[in-house]
Amino acid sequence: MTNKNALFDAFKQTKYQVAGHGPRNIQVLKDALENVDGEQESDMYGNGKIIEDFQDKIANYLGKESTVFFPSGTMAQQIALRIWCDDKGIKKVAYHPLCHMEIHEQDGLKKLHHIEPVLLADKDSVIRLEDVVNMESDVACILLELPQREIGGQLPDYQTLERISAYCRNNGIKIHLDGARLFEILPYYQKSAAEVCELFDSVYISIYKGIGGIAGAILAGEKDFTEKSKVWKRRHGGDLISFYPYIVSADYYFDQHADKMNQYYEEAKELAAFFNECGSVSTKPNIPVSNMFHVHFDMAKEDVVPVLLSVYKETGVGLAGNLQETSDKKCYFEISIGNKYSTIPKETLRKVFQMLDEKVK
Repeated sequence: MTNKNALFDAFKQTKYQVAGHGPRNIQVLKDALENVDGEQESDMYGNGKIIEDFQDKIANYLGKESTVFFPSGTMAQQIALRIWCDDKGIKKVAYHPLCHMEIHEQDGLKKLHHIEPVLLADKDSVIRLEDVVNMESDVACILLELPQREIGGQLPDYQTLERISAYCRNNGIKIHLDGARLFEILPYYQKSAAEVCELFDSVYISIYKGIGGIAGAILAGEKDFTEKSKVWKRRHGGDLISFYPYIVSADYYFDQHADKMNQYYEEAKELAAFFNECGSVSTKPNIPVSNMFHVHFDMAKEDVVPVLLSVYKETGVGLAGNLQETSDKKCYFEISIGNKYSTIPKETLRKVFQMLDEKVK
């Protein structure tokens, strides 16, 4: 019987990995700090030049009046929706059935803030304008996640976003962007971050996903909104005495990676095409709309693991460290392209997928 950690262990030992920027080790912070003046003052409870300069920089990039740095996106987004519910006097918000708040946060929005979710759209599709128009409940806010991670990173077309935004504003509904992967979708939409964010009243972005920082999140909006969010951050225990390790790394890796999103997007499309040439393997979406997508096998997990172990051993290329079962006969994994993909020689990649095709048959 295969060790349950065998795939992860083998993946870590490969010379190349197709996803990500590299291992999340202490070197990530050391690289960010290498050229920082050791006498530079830290921030204190969210104040100070080091944090304020970064917040202003991101506010300008997003085209928003103000931003606040948070230790986590979970905290930032719950607070954003709480503010909109309090302002509106309605304790209901609408979002996708596979929204992060619904499936990954232990009902935090309900338990901590007593906010009731209204689920929009089928779980296997993105939210459409008709889903919003046909809501049966009054809500304070609608949350859109771009891209919709749990269904392979799918996106609505840009015209749909514009129409949903217009409908919400015409009907007094706030609209919030779960933009954990906002940077990654800009090449597909061919829009700037500011153009996308203009459609939303509040915006959350992740610092550690495509950007590759250590941890943290940004919440953006008008000044009145962000000032309220600071009060709630203190109430949540999120006002740490200093954030400077997160801020320094966030600033450093933003400059390193923000302009490479088009490269990652093009490489994701190339990699997905390799997978789709293999029998019993397909990607969702078939053609990625960002740097991330899901790889599905029409095979049982227990049959896929030895195939991948063999490929890793013979080629030195790691495709995934774990597999998720969707049924007894199907499984999948997620890929997000970063700096690592471009280091793999193309002839090595072709060998990987020729071998994968042969073995899954």
